[in-house]
Amino acid sequence: MQSSTWRVRSCIRCELASLLTRPRHRHRHHTPPMDTNASAAGEQRITRVLFCGPHFPASHEYTTQYLQSHSFIKVDVLPLEHVPQAIPNYHVCIVKSMKLDSHIISRAARMQLIMQYGVGIEGVDVEAATKHGIKVARIQSHATGNSASCAEMAIYLMLGLLRKQNELQISIQQRKLGEPITETLLGKTIFILGFGNIGMDLAHRLRPFGVKVIATKRSNVDDLVDERVNHEDMYEFVRKADIIVCCLHLNSETVCGFIQSFIVHYFCCFLLVFFHFLFHYRYKKSAGIINNDFISSMKKGALLVNIARGGLMDYEAVIKHLESGHLGGLGTDVAWNEPFNPDDQILKFKNVIMTPHVAGVTEHSYRTMAKAVGDVVLQLHAGQPLTGIEIVN
Repeated sequence: MQSSTWRVRSCIRCELASLLTRPRHRHRHHTPPMDTNASAAGEQRITRVLFCGPHFPASHEYTTQYLQSHSFIKVDVLPLEHVPQAIPNYHVCIVKSMKLDSHIISRAARMQLIMQYGVGIEGVDVEAATKHGIKVARIQSHATGNSASCAEMAIYLMLGLLRKQNELQISIQQRKLGEPITETLLGKTIFILGFGNIGMDLAHRLRPFGVKVIATKRSNVDDLVDERVNHEDMYEFVRKADIIVCCLHLNSETVCGFIQSFIVHYFCCFLLVFFHFLFHYRYKKSAGIINNDFISSMKKGALLVNIARGGLMDYEAVIKHLESGHLGGLGTDVAWNEPFNPDDQILKFKNVIMTPHVAGVTEHSYRTMAKAVGDVVLQLHAGQPLTGIEIVN
């Protein structure tokens, strides 16, 4: 009897030891984070939120204001160069313009959620985050007014180019009246490249201007566009457009897909493999789909507007066609390198309008996104399911 009891106790001890030493899977949706300074004595548990870098300051200012009554949430803003060293101390990371590669993510020992204050997550190594059990999320633009804000900015840039905004200022300085002659949106053909939430909001807002709208879209959107374009016919319609508006996400699938469409339309199939490898080389060089071939296919004097990502445009190709006059003007809210160099040669052109990545930076959209971020942080702290965001992994 004693031997049997001893064996039972021994088994229990072994099982307990096994449970204590067994690696535990981290269920990041529901397990509340514990602060490094919290002790078993009952100190308040703290959830720490990191905003990366000083740019887009309203993002962290509005989020801090939204969470100010919750003492158990701490929001910090750190310079980009300090993020790799400090990231092990945080549970939530708002990346903004920070590039989070696999090395930085591997240091994020307590991280449960990486978010963008908006939609663009191309700077995050999602595969590495998934490997380390970290969720990656963005805020859907249609839910916050971000897509509406970006659509309005696209119209602003179009009108600014058509009405020759820079030349108007020169006329004022020179005390001239009634010049220069400008253009109107009325009767123009506009090609929306990328027909997601922003593209659809833009098409909706363009209706009263009396324009013809062309867009790329798989599903039926006849109520918003006059002509739908298949990818293989894209260059044919590029030639018809007076204005091309880029609303695409910057990712390899998007860029490769359009390059392959160009190949299928103009070359034999065996060249597809060659251009596929060429794409991967050029993509690493940040040359996008709006390259020399694309701009050469545009109607002479047509305008280009970009409210998506600077990496979608091939900088040298844009400069070349501005200098030749083939490209009638560029209106862009994004740049190849940000923050933008105010001495860049592209700003010497009177038909270039650039804004500092503010298309989605409006009071309405930023207050709404601050609430979305704040609510998710509170849910994470409480161990509740995360709502109001789009988790991509």
